[in-house]
Amino acid sequence: MTPTNATNPFFSPSTLPYGLPPFAEIREEHYPPAFERGMAEELAEAQAVAANEDPPTYENTIEALERSGTLLRRVSQVFFNQASSDTNPEVQEIEAGISTRLAAHRDAIHLDPALYGRIRALYDTRHELGLDAESLRLLERYHTRFERAGARLPEAGRQRLRELNAEIAAASTTFEQNLFADTKSAALVLDSADELAGLSPGAITAAAENGRALGQDGKYVLSLKNFSNQQELAALDRRDVRERLLAASLGRGLSGPASNRELVVKLATLRAERAALLGHDSHAAYIVADQTAGTTEAVTEMLTRLVPPAVANAEREAAALAAASGLDEIAAWDWAYWSEKVRRAEYDIDSAAMRPYFELDRVLKDGVFHAAGLLYGLSFTERPDLTGYHPDVRVFEVFEEDGSPLGLYLGDFHARASKRGGAWMNNLVDQSGLFGERPVVVNNLNIAEPAPGEPTLLTFDEVSTLFHEFGHALHGLFSDVRYPFFSGTAVPRDFVEYPSQVNEMWTVWPEILANYARHHETGDPMPQELVDRMEAADRFGQGFRTVEYLAATLLDWAWHTIPAGADPGDAEAFEAAALKKAGVALPAIPPRYRSTYFAHIFSHGYSAGYYSYIWSEVLDADTVEWFKENGGLRRENGDTFRRELLSKGGSVDSLTAFEAFRGRAPRIEPLLARRGLTG
Repeated sequence: MTPTNATNPFFSPSTLPYGLPPFAEIREEHYPPAFERGMAEELAEAQAVAANEDPPTYENTIEALERSGTLLRRVSQVFFNQASSDTNPEVQEIEAGISTRLAAHRDAIHLDPALYGRIRALYDTRHELGLDAESLRLLERYHTRFERAGARLPEAGRQRLRELNAEIAAASTTFEQNLFADTKSAALVLDSADELAGLSPGAITAAAENGRALGQDGKYVLSLKNFSNQQELAALDRRDVRERLLAASLGRGLSGPASNRELVVKLATLRAERAALLGHDSHAAYIVADQTAGTTEAVTEMLTRLVPPAVANAEREAAALAAASGLDEIAAWDWAYWSEKVRRAEYDIDSAAMRPYFELDRVLKDGVFHAAGLLYGLSFTERPDLTGYHPDVRVFEVFEEDGSPLGLYLGDFHARASKRGGAWMNNLVDQSGLFGERPVVVNNLNIAEPAPGEPTLLTFDEVSTLFHEFGHALHGLFSDVRYPFFSGTAVPRDFVEYPSQVNEMWTVWPEILANYARHHETGDPMPQELVDRMEAADRFGQGFRTVEYLAATLLDWAWHTIPAGADPGDAEAFEAAALKKAGVALPAIPPRYRSTYFAHIFSHGYSAGYYSYIWSEVLDADTVEWFKENGGLRRENGDTFRRELLSKGGSVDSLTAFEAFRGRAPRIEPLLARRGLTG
């Protein structure tokens, strides 16, 4: 039954605190009519702007466009969060149909000559309009958005662009759904607990619980995470089981009904054709032109500089692992296992023994929230009276130091069959002065659900991930802009990871770590000597981690620097050749993501942008130095970082904001030192 106006919760603004979507009322059948009405309303609003017979003004053109599409924005933010975090066959069917409809909808607006003509007329006289800085930037960004969307193309070009956008949208959605299905089906099913020797008792119990949840009673199931090297590889004693687990991970998307082998080639070639149509040498050139990097040459220069020292570092690590293991050669499924052995022997670090000190609720409240309180004056109150989109979701109200309300933070921390892998942040409500809206943000992680009654104990990597994703959440919560166009994380892709990476520094800041790293049973703090050894051990393995990341980055770069008309050939052969050419084809270190399960670049908006993590880390490492130079965890430092960077969103040029904060341009040396690439 089609929902009526009265029964579709998207047809009117939410009346809940902060405009929190009314998840208790939302059903899958509400999405299609809300999308249809939302697109129709926004298109009518845009057409009214284009048809306005009055001369174009900032108010009747740019601000009118910024006020449009409120219903579509409401439903999109809720739907695409659910499609990632709590999907089902009905949601997937809607997603497959709506992706091409949305692409066509965007084209209908961006390729309207009359609408572009009004924007262009204002742009050409922008310095005569007396606009404030944020309004001037909004006008400039609308002009850039329309031009990059193809507004200046002749009609034949616009028609081909519409076709390309529809094909790319459909292929990206299929890629994501194939990956979801293949990752689920590729889970490693084991017959006995003996095969899991080396894992902690809790992890073995969790594998049995996972088996039951997936309909494999009596079996032990290791579900796969997004990336290549699975966490269990560091602990599994049986070499044959490690080999099987890594093979399952590396083989995703290469064959079978959920293969992405042909799709990655299709997406790369379609994107190359679109870039050429828009006047660029490659998709990478098109993407980077609107990022802080500016040119493909700048990105290539950075990556080229990093590869040789990273590979040399990794080769030294490989030699140490071979000596420790007695193996003639370390295989890919041996690396994490023997690396953990060396860490234990040289640094007396046992990753499994550290987990009792990292209980989820304590890490969240006494670590993540505590750091935000000391640095920014924030406080958090859990709101069990407010409903999330899944029973696992927790809702927290966030307050300023003076007790005034700031926004809502939703935490969705556990893995489940209906959630895609990885970790991410979404906005559910964008902060904006234009609409008087405060932010509502959500963090998603994929922490294994413990057995009933057992605590959720994290690995150190999961602790770092929680701090990282909360850095994105702060970027959204601290947004202080007029226009939703600029809200929160609406910054260049190669800048968006920067604030989140900075927030990771508090993970091991002594005052913070001492507050949350306490044994979940005894309450005893983690011994300082263990903390010191943990930090020293973290430096061991930087070669592996850097090469693993660079290999994925260079794969992304290879796929997206092909020119229009080029034939990449078979996906697996292209991948092997690209890694060899880039100097990172190390058999023992597979890329963090292989092409057929590289969701970042083929379905999540990071195409030609995976370099962003290390580009942002240059800014991050430089900023960590600033904090240390200025006394570290001080309210004054938090206020400065918030005022100059986190509050600005996209309302100012990102590198200009960084330089205003740092007092100079960024330097790469702190990053090289952090990753052990200086000598």
